[in-house]
Amino acid sequence: MAQRHDEYTAAGAIVAGVSVDPVGANAAMVDKLRLPFPLLSDRDRSVAISPYGVADERDPRSIAVATTVVIAPDGEEVWRKASFDFAERPEEDEVLEVVRSRGWPPTTQAPPSPGSPEPGPNAMPFSSLTPYFRGAKFAAIAMSRRFPEAKENARTYAAQMDRYIDAVHAVRDLT
Repeated sequence: MAQRHDEYTAAGAIVAGVSVDPVGANAAMVDKLRLPFPLLSDRDRSVAISPYGVADERDPRSIAVATTVVIAPDGEEVWRKASFDFAERPEEDEVLEVVRSRGWPPTTQAPPSPGSPEPGPNAMPFSSLTPYFRGAKFAAIAMSRRFPEAKENARTYAAQMDRYIDAVHAVRDLT
């Protein structure tokens, strides 16, 4: 993601993530992954999560359903993709195609100022991400062999893990 962040903004719009995590935990995630956009905190889900209808009412932690929303510069929602679960995200090219199809030219935004990073007690160290994603990939492949009806979901998930591994390597190579 860090390689193409200049394409993630368009015509006066910005890219931001929103979570229920505390500000310090979001700052730690921006810092660890060198995200080219800020992660905003909506602790009580009242500012962005509930108003956009992405609160996961099934989850006892009161988190949001992982959802990507493209909002036009005039504030109109023009595209949305809710993920199957917390690990699924749309491919960058899918989101960028939505932006390009609107005729919005690539622009840049200032890098986020994450504030004071305060990783949570369960935060995974950066050095553990690649083995974690590899394990998740191979677990999905194993499950697809046990449950052939899940083969397509497992293939998609394994491809997502490959993209995550590539992103971790890209961030590591920046240092």
